[in-house]
Order: sequence, then structure tokens, then C-alpha cells
Amino acid sequence: MNHLPGKKPVSDSLGFSTRAVHAGQVPDATTGSVTPPLHLTSTFLQDGIGGFRSGYEYARAANPTRDALQTQLAALEGGARAYSFASGLAAEDTLLRALLKPGDHILMGNDVYGGTHRLVNRVFVPWGISLSTAEFGDLDAVRAALRPDATKVLWVETPSNPLMKVTDIAALVELGHEVGATVVVDNTFASPYLQQPLSLGADVVVHSTTKYLGGHSDVLGGAVVTSDEEIAERVGFLQFGVGAVSGPLDAWLTTRGIKTLAVRMERHSDNAEAVVAALEGHPKLDAVYYPGLPTHPGHDIAKRQMRRFGGMISLAVKGGPDAARRLAESTSLFLLAESLGGVESLIGYPSEMTHASVRGTALEVPENVVRLSVGIEDADDLVADLLETLDRL
Repeated sequence: MNHLPGKKPVSDSLGFSTRAVHAGQVPDATTGSVTPPLHLTSTFLQDGIGGFRSGYEYARAANPTRDALQTQLAALEGGARAYSFASGLAAEDTLLRALLKPGDHILMGNDVYGGTHRLVNRVFVPWGISLSTAEFGDLDAVRAALRPDATKVLWVETPSNPLMKVTDIAALVELGHEVGATVVVDNTFASPYLQQPLSLGADVVVHSTTKYLGGHSDVLGGAVVTSDEEIAERVGFLQFGVGAVSGPLDAWLTTRGIKTLAVRMERHSDNAEAVVAALEGHPKLDAVYYPGLPTHPGHDIAKRQMRRFGGMISLAVKGGPDAARRLAESTSLFLLAESLGGVESLIGYPSEMTHASVRGTALEVPENVVRLSVGIEDADDLVADLLETLDRL
């Protein structure tokens, strides 16, 4: 909670968009600047040895611009504490250091982001962590994969990247807590506007703030949010002690993006629904993966735990990998690029782009799948771009 001069505190009782605009955003006390200043400094003047002004000493430990973003992130996810990092993977790495020790086991879904799997498999497994995956839509499979004496982290990603699988967060929380595991939810695809895992019992939420939170494809960042004080203290110490913090300009850009998150997510969702309506049943597609479709296996769960269904879609293209590659390389408005969640529409080929590191594993993405990040352009133009490109295949 923070106070605006002459105004009521920015509390959890206020609406999402109000918190997005005002949480952590205290007007400058000296000038009255409505937008808090960007603190581009690495160190802070001390009033005598140990005489810190408002607790600020050195920018790795704290910076007012980063603190403002962290207050904003906690307010949007309904958490007590939030920590901002230089990238999504830096946030994940710091959290896993805080939660795991050699001999521990982590269980994650079989459709997580390739970079997350690579981080655990290539960095933490050699350190002594064991990793396994399961189909998280099958609660019996999850129960069987949990190791009561060893599983310390249950890593959930919903909707998943890139096959848009939907996981019942509350049900997974119950299973994870039965064996004493910390339940972590990667909420990047949904954003806190569409889904708030902490309210469903999750212990920790992680984000690549590069995506929907920043929203403009111009800044890299990551976040950890929690209400568990012990986890918060561990993450906070490692943020300071290891130092993978977000810089002040990155934090400022992310804060600016967050202020329009609600309106952007509504437009992303509107446009994705228009694209899905135009492509469902298309003769050159084998499948459209989108939780908003009533035929999607996780549709009912998504309706229950999400506000809307978001802007991410994946397509299985008839004709195999050659046709999928041609689609990804031939659109005009959908730009061929990695990442997602920006105002512009992107198209990608996960098998050789975002998920190349999991080829040959249980997480391998089918070679006929392309992924769409539907932007906020005019929906008719986006639909026309895709239909015209499919007609040329």
C-alpha cells in the first residue's frame, strides 16, 4: 500500500485498473511531477557514515524506480511482496535458488516454456536437482509423479507455452501442498489482469515482464511475487546478494506499460477471439489451440479461473513442418519474431525458435505448430493477413 498526497491509500479494495495506474506511483514531492522521476543513479549520498536517505545506499540493493515497480506488481497480483529482475529467467533462477537444494525434486508440466526447462535441466540438474514432467491436465498423473520426500517445487504454467494447455491451479495447489511442495505459477501468458494465481492458493507467481506487463517489446524483465514471508525474505536476499536486478530505465518502462495493461488485455482478447472465429475449421489447419474455444479440453477451467482467454493462439498446420514454416515466414502484419505480449502481432515457429532447446525431449513441440501473439491492431486486418497467407500455402 502507498499513499498519494491528499488522497486515500492505494489499497487492494480498489479496482484493477486503478491499482495499475496508482500503486507505487507517488507524485514527486519536490516538483509535483505526476509521473515519478526516473532515478538513473548507481549510488546515493549518505548523511554521514550509515546515514541513508529513505533507506537508499546502492542501486543493487534498492532504487526508488525499482521499488515503485515492485509495489505495483505486488498490488496487481494480490501479493505482499514483489521483486523485479533483469529478465524472466533471472527471476526464475533466483526463485529456484531460494527454494531448492541438492537432492530436491522439481515437477513441471510437459508443455512449459523451453527456456524454463533448459534452465532447470542444464543448470539445476547438474547442481543436484532432479527434474521430471507430467501431463498437468491429468491429476492422477501429477499425483503419481510427485515424490512425497523429495518434491519441493511444483511448477505450473497456465495457459502453457505453446500448446495452450490449461491447468486447474487450485487442484494442483492441493496436490502440491499435500507433499509439502511450493506451488509456483508462471502467469506470463495470462497476466495478472486475466488470472491471479495467489488468490487460488499458489505460493508464488513468476512473470517475464518483457511480455504483457511491459507490453511494447522495448524492455526486458522478470518478476517474483509472493505473500509467503519466508520465501520473500529468501528471494529478497538473493536479489541483493546475487544482483540480477532490473535497471531503473527497464523498471520505469515496465511501470509505464503496466498502466495500460487492462485496456491492452481486453483488446488482445477481442482480437484473438476474432482470429479464432475466422480460423476455426479452416481447411488448411488441423487444429486451433485457444482456451476460449468450447471444444478446448481446459475451457471450463479457464472460464473459472480467468477473466478472459487472452491473446495467445497456436495453430497446427496441415502439410507438416514445411507448410508451418511457410506460414510463419509469409505473413505481413504478423511479424516473425520470438517473444510475445507486445502491442504488435507476432508469429513464431516454436520447434526451431522458442522451444528449440527441448527438441528430442518429452516437451518437444510438434513441427507443424505455429504460435501467434495477437496484438492490438485492427482485428479485420489481422484476420485478412492470416487468411490471405493460408490461401497461398
